[in-house]
Amino acid sequence: MLIDKGVTEGEVITLKLTSGEEIVAKLVEDGPQHYKLSRPMVIGMGQQGPGLMPYLFTVNPDKDVKLSKATVTVAEATDKQFADQFIESTTGIKLA
Repeated sequence: MLIDKGVTEGEVITLKLTSGEEIVAKLVEDGPQHYKLSRPMVIGMGQQGPGLMPYLFTVNPDKDVKLSKATVTVAEATDKQFADQFIESTTGIKLA
């Protein structure tokens, strides 16, 4: 039997919001009432399939963002393919 450990600080996670948006971000802090996120991105559909776009266009991308847990319906570790794409998009580092 596998035990679901939930999300862990330092990993790339996916959050589904009550608004229907899906966010991919690095979890900086898992607080009692909020998630502190680094470089949150939303999944958008492009010509070549799903891709990542900034969640907040008018906020400095280097600033961590706090997101209220009251707005989150699901919080899980991101699938490796999207986690790798997130890391490439936010750091410029190509993963093998």
